[in-house]
Amino acid sequence: MPLRGAAGFRIALAGMAVMMAGASAPSPFYPVLQQEIGFSAATLTGIFAVYTVALLASLLVTGSLSDHVGRRPVISAGFALMALSLLLFWQAGDVAGLMAARMLQGIAAGLLLSALSAAVVDLEPRDRPGSASIWNSVIPLGGLAVGALVAGVLMDATDMAEADVFGALVAAYALFAGVIWSIPETAPRHEGVWASLRPRIGVPATAARAFWRSSPAVIAGWATGGLYLSLGAPIVRHVFGAEDHATQAAVIVLLCAAGAIACYVARGHSSRRVTLYGTVALSIGTSLTLAAIAWQSLPAYLMALTIAGTGFGTCFYGVMRSVVPAVRPEERGELFAALFTLSYLAFGLPTLMAGIAVGFFGLTATTLGYGALIVFFSALAGFLRKFKTRD
Repeated sequence: MPLRGAAGFRIALAGMAVMMAGASAPSPFYPVLQQEIGFSAATLTGIFAVYTVALLASLLVTGSLSDHVGRRPVISAGFALMALSLLLFWQAGDVAGLMAARMLQGIAAGLLLSALSAAVVDLEPRDRPGSASIWNSVIPLGGLAVGALVAGVLMDATDMAEADVFGALVAAYALFAGVIWSIPETAPRHEGVWASLRPRIGVPATAARAFWRSSPAVIAGWATGGLYLSLGAPIVRHVFGAEDHATQAAVIVLLCAAGAIACYVARGHSSRRVTLYGTVALSIGTSLTLAAIAWQSLPAYLMALTIAGTGFGTCFYGVMRSVVPAVRPEERGELFAALFTLSYLAFGLPTLMAGIAVGFFGLTATTLGYGALIVFFSALAGFLRKFKTRD
């Protein structure tokens, strides 16, 4: 692979990591913002929901845009919007400001998710086939973990955490908006750009069977992410009484770091075996987190969360291994748009429902009910994968 192409592969991966760090970095700030601005747990899940709705709308409209106009213009525009959204979030002083910032961030994420993921596959080193699927799973989870960890640590270490975290992210996004033009363009411009902007979602025919067969595992995994990214810090604070921000951020760090490590370790196994492990680990790990909440044991909760995290990561990695090789290069943007649309529906809808339920049943009861649904769907996904297919 030419040197410039190898550098482009690393730049695309670094962009993915920084983008995902910005998705998790706000999470440790939410309990503080709840106190400073004054909003309920239901409003908090609403802030997550507006991000998800905007992201889904962006995917529906622009998911395959990079297949027609090129990866670089779409990625550059996405990072520019991402910089603006984090600047607005940093300066927001009320719920409306937070909502507007998260909406813009969702639009930017929709632009970036499919285009960056497709660029990583396009630029995969020829001497390392399959490495794009590994890194497209490991890097986003690693970025989520690092974003939450750094934010949590800085909140305990300095009074300027917001400026440090969001200022650095705004600068990084602005930098990537320009640097991305240095990578090779892997999707030459071709006709159909205006037709591609009609809101729609579709799976390339060559990947349809593998995509729908794997969808229960995607739903189970991303519903788990939605639970802990939205309610993880409040659970640690209100159920276990942990006031320090690093411990609250540990929920996201353990979930995502365990997922990233598990993906890398699983790279030598078949996609079917990886997905089966992921569904079993999700089911067992989530069951144990529910027991730890009932027992009110924080160490047990964090250990169980680590197990669930390995399932969270490997469910998605196994699916990536199944569907990505089935499509042509010019279909990759469309495929990733469909995959992330399903993922964020599973991420956002249960979270929104949980936010409504918190107002009626309380945080602990809602978490137990949400977790029980994850156990059910992950067990169902494992059953379907084990007994309906033998690939």
